Amino acid sequence: MQLKIKFIIFIGLVICCSFGVTFYRASSYQEELVVEMATRQAKMLFHQIRITRQWVADHNGLFLVKTPGVEESPFLAEGSIQDKEGNWLVKRNPAMVTRELSSYAAKEGIGHFSVTSLKLVNPDNAPDDFERRSLEKFDKGVAEVVEIEEIDGKHRLRYMAPLSVGERCLGCHDDQGYAVGDIRGGMNVTIPMDWAFAEIKTNNRMLLNIGVATIAIVALMIFVMFDRLVVKRLKWLAEEMDQYPKNRNLNSPVPAIISDEIGTLAQHYRKLCQRLDRSQQELDASREQVFQSEKLAALGRLVAGVSHEINNPLGGMQNCIQTLRKHPDNPETVSRYLELLSQGVDRIKNTVQQLLKIGRKEPLVLQLGNVDQMIRECLELTCIGRNDILIDTYLGVQQPVLVGMEALRQVIVNLAGNAVQAMNNRGTLTVTSRVGGESLVIEVEDTGPGIAPQNLNKIFEPFFTTKDVGEGTGLGLSVSYSLVEGMGGELTANNKAEGGASFIVTIPLDNESTISGEIS
Repeated sequence: MQLKIKFIIFIGLVICCSFGVTFYRASSYQEELVVEMATRQAKMLFHQIRITRQWVADHNGLFLVKTPGVEESPFLAEGSIQDKEGNWLVKRNPAMVTRELSSYAAKEGIGHFSVTSLKLVNPDNAPDDFERRSLEKFDKGVAEVVEIEEIDGKHRLRYMAPLSVGERCLGCHDDQGYAVGDIRGGMNVTIPMDWAFAEIKTNNRMLLNIGVATIAIVALMIFVMFDRLVVKRLKWLAEEMDQYPKNRNLNSPVPAIISDEIGTLAQHYRKLCQRLDRSQQELDASREQVFQSEKLAALGRLVAGVSHEINNPLGGMQNCIQTLRKHPDNPETVSRYLELLSQGVDRIKNTVQQLLKIGRKEPLVLQLGNVDQMIRECLELTCIGRNDILIDTYLGVQQPVLVGMEALRQVIVNLAGNAVQAMNNRGTLTVTSRVGGESLVIEVEDTGPGIAPQNLNKIFEPFFTTKDVGEGTGLGLSVSYSLVEGMGGELTANNKAEGGASFIVTIPLDNESTISGEIS
């Protein structure tokens, strides 16, 4: 997942959590505010009705002309009187006035109110569940009760407060055993709340839409800004890193603002590249100096070795020539020293050929031959006249193999010769051959002192030798390594745990490189 996507998701989650908390608190606050306003409205209406009831009580009730629908109350001792004109007037006490005003308020949609008591006079004023609970709480000292009810999907606020007995109230309630200040009952005020909750839902929906739009806009702006200020510049920096060191144009200006953290990082990267360039230049110069020194040292070793390799036979050849000049008529002497001259020339020729093979790759000539027999011949040639060398062979190829026989012969001669010299003409030379999988494997082991660990990675280098001057040119292993490599194989060297060195020649064979059958 891309960094900008992760960043936007994280910021989006933070904004959503923050907006969710804000939305929840705002919605709760709205509901609390609406309930508080409705409660104040109910209290105001309660006190208005209470004052109206007080006024009616202070005037000993209201007297209305008796007409159809305005009848005498059966619960009053003196429910009606007749005036001087002979008109009958019916009395309305505070409870009756309250009930009639409630019916008018209900018709107007303002709400309704009623009085009730646990000690009823009029059964029509019987309390419901809310009123009964409230009256019981009043007996325990509660000053008022507020609840939100939901009936048939409609909400309403119910407010109820106690009504105490005044002096004017004793005219109607004296026979019930009340005294001034006693709680006679309570008055319930009911305010419809559907409109308020509908407004709350509308406001919540508007807040939700605003929140979603805000999150979308903020996410888009963050995406654009992050892409322009971070992603594009990081891509530019990554492209410069990919192009280095091919593109070394470190003087081009850094895009966009260079005073922020990414710009500072780009500047530090430029400085790092410049330091790397300087270090590379210094390293190249040092490497060139070391290379030149190694070339001169190698050339010195080569010249010293070759000079001794050539001077030795040349000195013998010069002696032979002087002897021939002294005895030109002696056939035996002439024949003997001509043979020595021929051997000296061959020795010089071989030395020159080894030098030529270092820098020239000759075409590989494949021959189908007996590898085991070739190994025996090489060992016999190398160890002839060395009676203290024990030859131990485990030759298991036992079938004709298609390889570069002459090249392989020279490799075996070089390895065997080095092993004999390493053992100082005394020890055991072990040679093993086998066909493993699709490869020819030949291992040459000796019981000499082994190879110094610091020289293991140098022994195949041209001109490298641990022999004394005049005893070797350091070309044998290098030529052998080149010959094996030319056959597509591998020549490795290591020390044995019990002492001595081991050289392993591995040459791959094609599917048609071998012919089944025993070698006669």
